[in-house]
Amino acid sequence: MTGMKDKFLFKSSLKLPLIVLMGIGVLTLVSGLTTIGAGNRFWANILLNNYYFMALALGAVFFLAVHIISESGWHTSIQRIPEAMGFFLAVAAILFLLLFVFGSHSLYHWTHTTELDSVLQDKTPYLNMPFFFIRFVVYFAGWITLFYFIRKYSIRMDEHFDLKYYKRSRTFSAIFVVFFAISTSTSSWDWLMSIDSHWYSTVYAWYIFSGMLVSSVAMIILVVLILKAAGYMTHVNKEHLHDLGKYLFAFSILWTYLWFAQYLLIWYGNLPEETVYFVQRLQEFRLLFFLNLALNFAVPFLILMTRNSKRIRWILGIAALIVLAGHWVDFFLAVMPGVIPDQMRIGLFEIGLTLGYLGLFGYMVFYSLTRAGLFPANHPFFKESLEYHTNY
Repeated sequence: MTGMKDKFLFKSSLKLPLIVLMGIGVLTLVSGLTTIGAGNRFWANILLNNYYFMALALGAVFFLAVHIISESGWHTSIQRIPEAMGFFLAVAAILFLLLFVFGSHSLYHWTHTTELDSVLQDKTPYLNMPFFFIRFVVYFAGWITLFYFIRKYSIRMDEHFDLKYYKRSRTFSAIFVVFFAISTSTSSWDWLMSIDSHWYSTVYAWYIFSGMLVSSVAMIILVVLILKAAGYMTHVNKEHLHDLGKYLFAFSILWTYLWFAQYLLIWYGNLPEETVYFVQRLQEFRLLFFLNLALNFAVPFLILMTRNSKRIRWILGIAALIVLAGHWVDFFLAVMPGVIPDQMRIGLFEIGLTLGYLGLFGYMVFYSLTRAGLFPANHPFFKESLEYHTNY
């Protein structure tokens, strides 16, 4: 392992831009309170960014857990990056708590208990605030606790070369994947689909999951490239980048398949209670509707179609940035039309707040990378990862 930098130093050259971004976010938040007020647009943007950056962290932990369960070897070279991203879950829990305590009435029509029609009254056994908060606590308690143990045994392997820690990490990873499958489905219903409380889709949870996963892979790619540009992660070669590129390419197609499956079934069924969701977005937000498809499917598909494009850093980086921007637009379309249909636009408030969240997320990730070595040297598959080669 000669020449490999094990410890990451979070230098001011990286800290300062992230602090500036956080400062922009705080100023945007304060100015937003004085200009637009703590109304629907304010809370809709908080929900959008809370969910988007929480999804990056949660998808990264899922990426990690699945590879541990499958006894993957190649991923161990980049394992510490999704681990670092997972630390944002604790921050997201606090942000969501503040959102739901102060802003839920502005976001969800079903919280207006004196104005419920017969459809929403039938949904009150599930859509009621006490049960909503119980589910919120269960989701984050499960995600954070299981991630804590996955991370704990990853660090223990650094300190002691003992396979029992690897086996324990596999056990908690398996539990996490099962809990993730249930909790991400129901939380997407709770926090996103219930915005349009009269509408429903049986494909919605899968659709949100696919966006969560592909955007997490895109962020992992960007962090790898940033670290390599700073002289770290020299053990990560073109083969690892190629596999990450294949994930980005494949899951972009999966997202498109699920997007089209949802749209086609609703279009074919032509039921008013289902079509209203897409009619609103097509008629009133046509540009963003088609931009969403272009950024999340057409552009990454064309950029990453060839083998070599997945092995060239700058091409892979551009594709990852486009996918991250595309899925922000995707979540924007999931949130805004149902909350502020008459005010929906991407203005300075939306951009500034998102930059603030990006700074906070980036700061958490890079700070977390300093808490352990950049690679799990005692991992039983780490040597396999160093010698990794693929012909595909």
